[in-house]
Amino acid sequence: MSPERSEGTSQPPRKIRQHFSRKYVELHAHSAYSFLDGASLPEELAIQAAELGYDALALTDHDGVYGSLEFAQAAKAFGVRPITGAEVTLADGSHVTLLVESAVGYANLCRVLTSAHSGTRVPGKERELLEPALEQSVLEQRNEGLVCLSGCARHGLAVRNPNEAARLAQVFGRDRFFVELQRPFERGDARRNALLRELAEALGVETVATGDVHAHDRRLTALQDALVAVKNRTSLDGCEADRRGNRESFLRPPAEIAELFPHDRDAVERTGELAERLRFDLNEDLGYRYPDFSENGEPAIAQLAAVCNRAFAERYSGRNGHKKKARARLDEELKLIDELGLTGFFLLHWEVLELARELAVEVRGHDSPRSTLPPGRGRGSSVGSIVCYLTGLSHVDPVAAGLSLGRFLNRDMAAVPDIDLDFPRDIREKLLPAVSDKYGREHAALVAAFPTYHARGAIRDVGMALGLPHAELERLARLTEGNPRRVGEEVASLPDAKTKLRSPRWRAFCKLCREIGGLPRYASQHPGGMVISSRPLVELVPVMPAAMAGRQLVQWDKDSCADAGFLKIDLLGLGMLSAVEECVELIAVESEAGRSPGLSP
Repeated sequence: MSPERSEGTSQPPRKIRQHFSRKYVELHAHSAYSFLDGASLPEELAIQAAELGYDALALTDHDGVYGSLEFAQAAKAFGVRPITGAEVTLADGSHVTLLVESAVGYANLCRVLTSAHSGTRVPGKERELLEPALEQSVLEQRNEGLVCLSGCARHGLAVRNPNEAARLAQVFGRDRFFVELQRPFERGDARRNALLRELAEALGVETVATGDVHAHDRRLTALQDALVAVKNRTSLDGCEADRRGNRESFLRPPAEIAELFPHDRDAVERTGELAERLRFDLNEDLGYRYPDFSENGEPAIAQLAAVCNRAFAERYSGRNGHKKKARARLDEELKLIDELGLTGFFLLHWEVLELARELAVEVRGHDSPRSTLPPGRGRGSSVGSIVCYLTGLSHVDPVAAGLSLGRFLNRDMAAVPDIDLDFPRDIREKLLPAVSDKYGREHAALVAAFPTYHARGAIRDVGMALGLPHAELERLARLTEGNPRRVGEEVASLPDAKTKLRSPRWRAFCKLCREIGGLPRYASQHPGGMVISSRPLVELVPVMPAAMAGRQLVQWDKDSCADAGFLKIDLLGLGMLSAVEECVELIAVESEAGRSPGLSP
């Protein structure tokens, strides 16, 4: 988090308590992971909630849980109970707010979001990203363990399609469906809320008040307007209808919420009552399991030992002087792996490498000079492991090389060991979809990445939103050092700085560039990280189609996947390996022609 965005948050905040409204819990809040809509990072929302005295807070980003684990960990650290949820877009464009009540509800939320994203990439046109859309029938089938709020003031299902809201109310029941009241300070607020109260009465359900938060602090609401303009690829003037048009969409103190709803105090207090039911804890209740490879009845450690013993007999068959030492090293290492519960980790990597070996024959051909090369190579501290050597994950004999295991694997390690597997690009391109097919598309997917704003992107996007001259922005983008927090200094160093800084628009530009720095722009795919699970992955985190055909990715990045304890395997494409393999083929061609490769023209 940048210094400008984290001012005064180095220590756990002191909670400020109010008498009446301490029961209010914000059940509708967006972070920056509602891409180009929310203006605050999840940690900032958690810190501000603690400062304002909230006991709990729900994060409900648009059509995803991208920042949910990051938020859950931050909220817990600052004494705020995190509530997991999402604002979901239905097929007709209406929104509903879903909140998780139980582990079953979280699994259903993940499946619902997976379904919403399933049509975002059209086969043959994967580079074009469509908006998520959920068929209401899917939500009706997957409603267990979820609480449904009727949606926001602008796009809520109860506002846009009361008949369909009534249908959802019947499916969820009066204990799990609530009509959502908001006060965005827009024309028609009073009339809209009156109609929503009437709808709730007609349906026999209760109302709850929510704030539709898009920033943790009022000062970032201007940034939120700019983000909406960027999302619509236009200026602030060009997206006036989509912007909120005021500075009210921030996380308010609970007492202020009570004042905003003088005729709906019961709806305010009901948020606290409802929050007490929403006890699912993403930090504790996720339920991820490593692939354990015990389906055939043979213990996984016995399977791993058999793989290693076959390779051991081949590689240490001669009297090479250290066979006895290698045997002792292998026995000790297998015992440690079993003790740490990592047998499935090594078997999974071995299986993937064996799959790569099969694909390498297909890619290279049986008679290719490349056919004698291994399909991929491990690197890093894994070369210290004799198990990695015998399973083909490393090409270095750690006993002969005198390498220590401790850096890669030891009893005190707090995280899963890291093995990077490098492949020639043509083999890797086949391998990624093949892994998904082998373990099932519900059990394997790529890890996400969230590119963030650096200086050049900030300059171009913020400048476009403010309607600044394109040529001036490009000149500044070419000059910048890359830090968005220094854009103001770089503007001040321009020859015409005095003229620019007299302009309110240029001053706002400098401020917004500083604030936008570090915010995620969109979801992309990690270069090669994949996660694999015994339990259906789509019940642990939503899965989406990637921009490349045949690939799919989860909604968490590598840090969240690591925090969740997911088994991540890194399958990386290395251009130098491709170059080496090409050289092997060229050398073979030259040698067959009777020419010396070193003297070739």
